[in-house]
Amino acid sequence: MTTIRQDDLIQSIVDALQYISYYHPVDYIQALTKAWEREASVAAKDAMAQILVNSRMCAEGHRPICQDTGMVVAFINVGMEVRWDTRMSLEEMVNEGVRQAYNHPDNVLRASVVRDPAGERINTRDNTPAVIHTRLVPGDKVEIKLAAKGGGSENKSRFTVLNPSGSLVDWVLDVMPTLGAGWCPPGMLGIGIGGSAEKAMLLAKESLMEPIDIHELQARGPANRTEELRLELFEKVNALGIGAQGLGGLTTVLDVKISDYPTHAASLPVALIPNCAATRHIEFTLDGSGPAELQPPGPEDWPEVTWEASAGAHRVDLDSITKEQIASWKPGDRILLSGKLLTGRDAAHKRIQGLLSKGEPLPDGVDFNGRFIYYVGPVDPVGDEVVGPAGPTTATRMDKFTDMMLGDTGLIGMVGKAERGPAARESIKQHGAVYLMAVGGAAYLVAKAVRSSRIVTFEDLGMEAIRELEVKDMPVTVAVDSRGESVHESGPAEWKITIGKM
Repeated sequence: MTTIRQDDLIQSIVDALQYISYYHPVDYIQALTKAWEREASVAAKDAMAQILVNSRMCAEGHRPICQDTGMVVAFINVGMEVRWDTRMSLEEMVNEGVRQAYNHPDNVLRASVVRDPAGERINTRDNTPAVIHTRLVPGDKVEIKLAAKGGGSENKSRFTVLNPSGSLVDWVLDVMPTLGAGWCPPGMLGIGIGGSAEKAMLLAKESLMEPIDIHELQARGPANRTEELRLELFEKVNALGIGAQGLGGLTTVLDVKISDYPTHAASLPVALIPNCAATRHIEFTLDGSGPAELQPPGPEDWPEVTWEASAGAHRVDLDSITKEQIASWKPGDRILLSGKLLTGRDAAHKRIQGLLSKGEPLPDGVDFNGRFIYYVGPVDPVGDEVVGPAGPTTATRMDKFTDMMLGDTGLIGMVGKAERGPAARESIKQHGAVYLMAVGGAAYLVAKAVRSSRIVTFEDLGMEAIRELEVKDMPVTVAVDSRGESVHESGPAEWKITIGKM
């Protein structure tokens, strides 16, 4: 009979979460490399190159692929013959592993979990608790699947109950364009079919733990209806032309995973959950011999891809930028930012809104007039870093604050990821402002452009505090110009037509 020791399980959780913070799964690297090689869209190819270079840098530096180091999800199969040498419950052991992993001094991970979610939303500071799903199964081992799921992709989860005669394919194709680019494509789609509402969501989530193998399936052909659906959706979703980072291109998804379960005769529950470019998951088995041994990928697993700013990129001084300069920019233009910009996310915007609504001044040192804001919540620095990985968060969440910021604070530019909604684009047009997009999934690469960082105010918000960053040649793309025109609309529309002709 196998005995699993408390310290072995905790250490395995720590090691696994650290591992997936800086190592992409090799199958993802290989699939993204193939997509990069065949990509015909210049903007999408550039975005994928940044993701691949960032991936290699993170593996070498043992720093997070993305600043959003995710909420931990664990699927645990416990053999019924297993004995435990522990003073803690299984849930307590997993959460202790999460706590230690996210506070590891050599590679601090961002704590994103908040308690009292419908109230004060207080950060737990150690990313606990994890979301844990446990099964009792035959055997004498413990099998664990771990994922660190980022908020940008998790927020794009969708669920519906179709009529039994309804078309799952049509529903997915209707839903995908509504997801925008906040889930940081190219990634994977996990689809759960059947069971009940909660079962379909679990099926979709766990399917994302499977390896990318769509090309092998294409080569051998489908053996059942589920595999037929995978191939059909893979082709048709990519034909939408959404592309890497929503910029338009040949590849939106690298694989489509489908899991199903028997369901009620009157129902067809369907769940869809996307996985982002910072795909993070791992599986290991404990057999009583000690902590899990995790084999790191080798240097040969990354392609010989380099990235440098294109010759046509405009260098911009943020400390002297004017609206007249901004007015000449067009969607898709490459920009290299240098100078100082402020940061702020949801919580900071909400506080600013509260102050302005009461007629109170902004805190000392907070002056947005003629300046840019970067939507980011960076990882804490380690060693001699100025700032930890500092990629963009989804700008769409700040849409409801955009008119306030542009109209009441004098802000003229914003930097984030994903598209902006109609109201935000109209406000940008009205105020002659601009929205720039940084690549989601290239957080360590972006952080290398940061020369200094200091907290200005709202320090109690942790990673959501307002900071002032000084950057040098930070790479961004004009996503919405001063006329309100969006590359996230024009790019996919153009590539959908191009792919249709192909």
